[in-house]
Amino acid sequence: MSKKKILITGFSGFVSRHLLAYMQENDNDVEVCGIDINPPVFDLAAFPSIDVTYHTVNLLDTDAVKELLTMFRPDYIVHLASFSSVAYSWKQPIVCFQNNTNIFLNIIAVIQELDLKCRVLSVGSSEEYGNVSEADLPLREDRSLFPCSPYAVARVAQEMLSRVYADSYGVDIVMTRSFNHIGPWQDTRFVIPGFISRILEIKKAGKMRGTIETGDLSIIRDFVDVRDVVRAYYNLLLNGKSGELYNICSGKGIRLSDIVHKIADMLEIEIDTVVNPDFVRLNDNHMIVGSHEKISADIGWEPAIALDTTLKDMIAYYEKKESV
Repeated sequence: MSKKKILITGFSGFVSRHLLAYMQENDNDVEVCGIDINPPVFDLAAFPSIDVTYHTVNLLDTDAVKELLTMFRPDYIVHLASFSSVAYSWKQPIVCFQNNTNIFLNIIAVIQELDLKCRVLSVGSSEEYGNVSEADLPLREDRSLFPCSPYAVARVAQEMLSRVYADSYGVDIVMTRSFNHIGPWQDTRFVIPGFISRILEIKKAGKMRGTIETGDLSIIRDFVDVRDVVRAYYNLLLNGKSGELYNICSGKGIRLSDIVHKIADMLEIEIDTVVNPDFVRLNDNHMIVGSHEKISADIGWEPAIALDTTLKDMIAYYEKKESV
């Protein structure tokens, strides 16, 4: 029996790295082709039990996409590639929207043109829900969408394209709205790794109290461990219902200010915060908390890793990284 052929876009990112680690531990019967515009910084030899290759491909280049898909002919595609920063989408809205929408369209258009029989996991975002009231929580998949950033609008467009190609051409697509996922290996440009890195710098300097600049710490987010997320992705590839959409979330909300205090307590240091207006997003969603009832019912997935465990693992990772 031949191995499952899985194509991963956005291969060099931290989510892909965790997905490889999940397959390494749970399913070696796979052949992975990773594509990105930048080579991975991690060593592919760290996953000896699975066949992994990497190719530099610009997904905006339709001919390059067609050549690769013709060559590899995947059974599954996990579409992780995107400009994933909401803040960046405000600074470069045209670039962000065109990139995030067109790279996905190129993939599914080529799948339809080549009549490839493969399943696509279209990864979306909780940012699609937009600003909601507390009465709307927890957010379920059937709630109306009110995206309030260029990034979120592009994600909604991706989702609508998924539905068009699924309904019109029968392309096998499963969609997610993934909530804020965090974990080791995440870039410190993102909010929680940024908090950890800056608080560690204060402790490393031998201080027991310090100050960090932040954005709006009153906002509430639903954080889910990336290791739970990739477990959901892999099981949706195998068992998700075609044409369906799934929230991937913890089902619990927490204020960013409470996250800062948790990190400070774990590091046994006192932290004061000062809002830097440059860090405050335009029209930011004040609260995002999801329901994972649908994915739990359909494939039995539930989040398994507690937030405190995630934060401790992240602290350990960044401590080790900064000591090298």
